[in-house]
Amino acid sequence: MSHTVITTTTTTRTSGESGLNLGYTQTIPGLLKIGQLISLLIAFLCVFCTRGWPSWPAFQYFEVVTLWFLVAFLIFFLMHLCRLQTRMPCINWPLTEFFHYSVGCILILIASIIASANSGGVSALVAGSVFGFIATFLMAVNLWTSYSVACGPQSGRCCPSPASGLSLLPAHVVLG
Repeated sequence: MSHTVITTTTTTRTSGESGLNLGYTQTIPGLLKIGQLISLLIAFLCVFCTRGWPSWPAFQYFEVVTLWFLVAFLIFFLMHLCRLQTRMPCINWPLTEFFHYSVGCILILIASIIASANSGGVSALVAGSVFGFIATFLMAVNLWTSYSVACGPQSGRCCPSPASGLSLLPAHVVLG
């Protein structure tokens, strides 16, 4: 005699779980990301649309750095907007963003200093370097506000805990 068991599950989606997280644009991290995106876009366009650069390598470096971090920050912004980081929980997204913002803050600061030193009085190039400094300031504020989230205690969702007996360290290593 055979028995058949049928299990039925129903899933419902509440209004807070919709595809887009538009409320993120009204939070401080969301506003900082929007400000960074706008300032990097303006900085890039100021330099890109100007002809007759006094120093070709300096402004090529400025363009590459601003465009790279503009695209990277746009990806992070869209990830938060679409809640994609919840679908990949094994990646520590706050730490990834913190690392990317710290590298971006340093490289854009260097690019802005080089661009302002080599602007040669061309107003568009000066404006581009000023918006680079504004983006650097916004990234520094973002680093300051996100430090505790990125470097605080982690929940260890994907990594085995030492209590489970599946430690990544050999048995003879004692942490203390």
